[in-house]
Amino acid sequence: MTRSIGKPQRALRIEEHVDGIVSSIGPKLKQLRHEQRLSLQQLAAKADVSAAAIHKIERNDMVPTITTLLKIATALERPVSYFIDSDETPPEPVAFTRAGERPAVFTPHKGLRLAGVSGPYSPFRSAAAVATLDPGANSGSKPLVHPGEELVFVLEGSVIFDIDGVSYKVGRGDSLHFIGERPHHWANETKSTVRALWIALRDS
Repeated sequence: MTRSIGKPQRALRIEEHVDGIVSSIGPKLKQLRHEQRLSLQQLAAKADVSAAAIHKIERNDMVPTITTLLKIATALERPVSYFIDSDETPPEPVAFTRAGERPAVFTPHKGLRLAGVSGPYSPFRSAAAVATLDPGANSGSKPLVHPGEELVFVLEGSVIFDIDGVSYKVGRGDSLHFIGERPHHWANETKSTVRALWIALRDS
């Protein structure tokens, strides 16, 4: 076994302990975001931290500054210590949601309301909600881009999706499945409320 020359055993143990804490931040952040049914863009909006930075932190490609970690912890309503404490008991891999107990899912888009119908992302790999889109509701002026996939099944009304410059009118009974990394935009251009089952599938 090789050791760093001139580095005492205690210093090596401290370094290994710190490395362990740092490497656990990403997985804990990703799990908590999934449990709260937040996409990268949704957490970015709440924390005022870019979605790209959050994605890198979750993959352990970037170590967050204390300011960034404070912003993220505050947005997720957790103390910073949450990210350095020992792991908690794994969540139960079964989720049952009663019709009258669907949790509201955060969304930064005006005119869009989401009622969760799935369990947390961890240990599952997807999240679903019944979406209600008011007349005129849309995803904003900038195209959305994010990891993972989306699957939309329209229950009532019709919604327009633009994906990579191609327009799709998704009406009652229609579905649209696409990769989130393709620039996309949605809008309810009708005078009626739209209801859809909206499913997000994570990339890993």
